[in-house]
Parts: sequence; structure tokens; C-alpha cells
Amino acid sequence: MQVDARISKEWRRRMLFMLFMISSIGGWFLSDGYYFWPNEQKRYLDYAEIKNGLVDSGKIEAEVEHEDSATLQLAWKRHAEENGYSRKMPKERDEAAIREQRVIGWVMVIGAALFGAWIAWNHKLRIRAEGDLVVGASGQRVELDSIVAIDRKKWDNKGIAYAIYEVEGKQKRLCLDDHKFAGTEAIILEAERRIEARKGG
Repeated sequence: MQVDARISKEWRRRMLFMLFMISSIGGWFLSDGYYFWPNEQKRYLDYAEIKNGLVDSGKIEAEVEHEDSATLQLAWKRHAEENGYSRKMPKERDEAAIREQRVIGWVMVIGAALFGAWIAWNHKLRIRAEGDLVVGASGQRVELDSIVAIDRKKWDNKGIAYAIYEVEGKQKRLCLDDHKFAGTEAIILEAERRIEARKGG
């Protein structure tokens, strides 16, 4: 038989979706760390100055929160309009918090790059059947007639089966992943056919 099972479209889509998610999360953290949070911290410094001015003038108490003070909210909204800021009350984003966002972002981006390289490397792998020989994804070479059983415990949920074969009196397993390598099931069916034929003989 001749089978050349390569990476399936389903596996590729799943991995690329995961790559997109990791990259997007990394980009989100980096945009916060390098743009949004530093700008919000600048607005917060203006806000803190306004608040301190109102406290010094006795118009509000030092412990007041912005959501509890109409005077503070109004003062900030006026300042925001004059300077083209968002009218939303800013939060404090100190250097440690900004640095943390950047570190997380870069870790995610580097992780995404490594994951992308791993996906690309996997596209070089395949499972082949050439005549009576099966060549696994990691290079194992197994004679079809040496396969004594097929373990399908993970088949229904994951599309994975294991070919149990014998080499020098020892049993080993060959992973046949039809979810990842489209076309692998043909090898499994041929192995099962030969096993049944031997039993019938």
C-alpha cells in the first residue's frame, strides 16, 4: 500500500488559532505597557495635582475617592476637555505595573514566535506507508505484519490509535494520529485487516 499522511487542515487551523490568540494577548499587554498605561499615568499625574489642589483649598477631603466627589469629577472633566484627554477618570499606573505589562507582553510574543516555529517544524513531519513498511512521524520503521494489535482507546475522542508491534520479542507502540496526519486511518485499517487475516488463518 502507498499512504502519505501529512498535517491535516483541522490540526493546522487549531494550531494557527492558538497562535493568533497567544500573539493577540502578547500584543495587548505590549500596547498597554508601551502606550495606554504610560499615557494614563500622565493623565493620572494631572488628576492627582487637581485633587491635591482641591484638598489644599478645603473643597474636598484628602481621603475622598473620585466617584464620591462631584467637585473632583467636574474639575477633571473640565481639565480633560481643555487638554483633549479622555473624560474617564484615570487610574494610577506606576512604573512597576507598566514594567510588568511589558514583561508579560514580551514573554507572550516570544512564546508565540517559538510556538509558530514549532508549528512550521511539524509541517515537515508525516506518516507514510510504503508497501509493507510503515514509517512513523519520528522515523520509526515498522513492518505491517509485525503489528499484533491496534489500541483505539483514544480514537473516538482524539482520533489517535496505537499500533502495537513486536521487535526482537519486545512489544512497542507506534502512534498513528489521524487528527494530526490526515490519511493515517488507511494504515490502521490495513493493519487491522492483516491482524484479522492472520487470526483466521
